[in-house]
Amino acid sequence: MSNSYLFLLLLLLLLPLPLLLILYLLVRPRPVKIPIKNRHVFITGGSSGIGLALAHQAASEGARVSILARSLDKLEQAKQAIQLSTGVDVAVFAADVRDYDAVSKAISEADPIDVLIVNQGVFVPQELEKQELDEVKFMIDVNLMGSFHMIKAALPSIKNNRTDRGPASIALMSSQAGQVGIYGYTAYSASKFGLRGLAEALQQEVIADDIHVSLIFPPDTDTPGLVEGVYVHLT
Repeated sequence: MSNSYLFLLLLLLLLPLPLLLILYLLVRPRPVKIPIKNRHVFITGGSSGIGLALAHQAASEGARVSILARSLDKLEQAKQAIQLSTGVDVAVFAADVRDYDAVSKAISEADPIDVLIVNQGVFVPQELEKQELDEVKFMIDVNLMGSFHMIKAALPSIKNNRTDRGPASIALMSSQAGQVGIYGYTAYSASKFGLRGLAEALQQEVIADDIHVSLIFPPDTDTPGLVEGVYVHLT
């Protein structure tokens, strides 16, 4: 009797494994080359730093490019720089990613979208005990909630209206601080760690539509955001 009981218990424990394996095979990340030539690449935080560099590269590879940031003046400067170096006229959208309605309006005007690069980010390093909660909320709202806003607003366009039925992409810009907690980066790390859960769960939801979600972990990069964050910390 005891042997039969143990056998049944073992069987019950093992039964879910094939189902989990099938689920893993269905949703596991696969290397996919996403074409961008003659397709629309939409980049947030595109007026400077990594976003601007990505916009330059996409334009040089023949993509239609749109960039979104808060400052219209900086966007216009970026637009002129890209046009000067590539000959491509990019579209610019001045909006704050914390404002879902403004983001939705920009996405609607930019439609259709084939590649969304969620690159915006703010960085104010400080020990949590000393940091103002307004700064914590600012980083969470821009880095994490802003990413939710962008993706939720853009998903219908990416799923239903993209230029062709080729594979589409959503890329989220995280950080090394999104992989391991770093002293003085408590709020920033939390805002970037959240992107991992967003990306991994979202991939399961959209893979059936041939949308591929990427999470990028750049090291410290010489950008205006890094310089400003370090300056604020040191002063």
